[in-house]
This record gives sequence, C-alpha cells and structure tokens, in this order.
Amino acid sequence: MGYMVYDSSTMITFEDRVLAHLEVVIVSKLRRKESFALSWRETAENGDGRSTVWIDPSIPLRFRFSGSRPPTLDRDWIERLAAAAASSSGLIAVDEDGQPVVGSTHERGL
Repeated sequence: MGYMVYDSSTMITFEDRVLAHLEVVIVSKLRRKESFALSWRETAENGDGRSTVWIDPSIPLRFRFSGSRPPTLDRDWIERLAAAAASSSGLIAVDEDGQPVVGSTHERGL
C-alpha cells in the first residue's frame, strides 16, 4: 500500500498500482493548473462511506509507494480516469474494471 499526503495533514492510502495511475492523472491536471475533486470509498474501519478532497495546484501533495518497482501503467485506465477528472463529478478512484477502489484516510491535527 502506498499513500498520498494531501495538505500536509491528510494521508490517503491506496494499493500501489491504483496510486500510480491516480498520480499520472493528478500530476497531468496540476501541470495545467487545473483543480478538481478526487473521491474514493473508505474502509469499513473508517465508516465504509465515501470521501472527497479538492485537488488544487496551491495545496501540497506527495505520493509515496511501498514497492520499489514502478507498476506497469495501463493507458486505457489512465484515459478513463482523466475523462472522469475532467467531468463535473471529478476523479473517482476506480480499478481497471471501473469498480470503486477503497482508500483509507488518516488525518493529523484535525
């Protein structure tokens, strides 16, 4: 499991392969100075609901992968994620088959 640290206070964990695909889409959007929503399903321990954060170029963001080898990227999956990020509902974390993936949110100091 890798993680994304958002705004220096929120850590969101995802499986490394999912995180690698999200990273490509997120970095691409931020390079163009585009803001968007990112949503994911929460673990049962976190209430089994859904969380959303607003991704903006002005908010610190860091990716950390647990594995030492970069996962193989699927161009079709990236394109589907990018299309979602450009939509009014924002980027919803899904797997290669379009099923929602579970992420776990850990917040510090809130």
